[in-house]
Amino acid sequence: IFGKPPKILFFENHIQNLIRSLKVYGIKKRSLKKDILKIISKNLGKSINYNHLLRVALNNKIISISLRKRISPKLDFNLKLVNLKREKPEHKNLKYKKILSYLVKIDNSKSDIGLVYNKKILETGTSNLLFIKNKKVFSPKKNYYEGNTLKFIKTKIKKMIQKDIFIKELNNYDEIILIGSGKGVASVKTINQIGWKRNSLKQFKIFSKYYHSAIKKCNQYKF
Repeated sequence: IFGKPPKILFFENHIQNLIRSLKVYGIKKRSLKKDILKIISKNLGKSINYNHLLRVALNNKIISISLRKRISPKLDFNLKLVNLKREKPEHKNLKYKKILSYLVKIDNSKSDIGLVYNKKILETGTSNLLFIKNKKVFSPKKNYYEGNTLKFIKTKIKKMIQKDIFIKELNNYDEIILIGSGKGVASVKTINQIGWKRNSLKQFKIFSKYYHSAIKKCNQYKF
């Protein structure tokens, strides 16, 4: 959420994703979208110049929202590999206490955790991952939550190759890029555990232009 009056990037897609996941967990109230929009509208200030992350969470009884200042990732960015997989990654949910236990210990502007399962890297604690090799773009096959920022970036890529990204093969890639609502587009500089170092910023710069273009074109949401 950014600007004054506030604009929310990919907002309609975020709400639809949330509602689809809620149905999986048995939360199907007819007025759900209307109720969410009403609460958000009441808590946003039109005079505030936003650069924040908006979080909507709910169960059968409560809808809650929170705002926190968005921290921009730096170019000196490290990824720490952790043997961990998100629970039911295909759906939004709040079952990520273990992930949070790692994230609270690091500077989120300079680091994130890379989630590893069966010797394959899936995503980070906050973002999706794309891998660049010889100008080709690769994405993990499965076991990660596909965010709206990644979906947007995919519309700008002629061909994306989905494959298992094994840890032992990471040194074959020139760039590793985080894509997500919190980080936007961020480039990994190092993965110290395996001695990986970034060889280029070329694709990162291209994706960053797409992302900032989407921000400029984003319209104010009419609640």
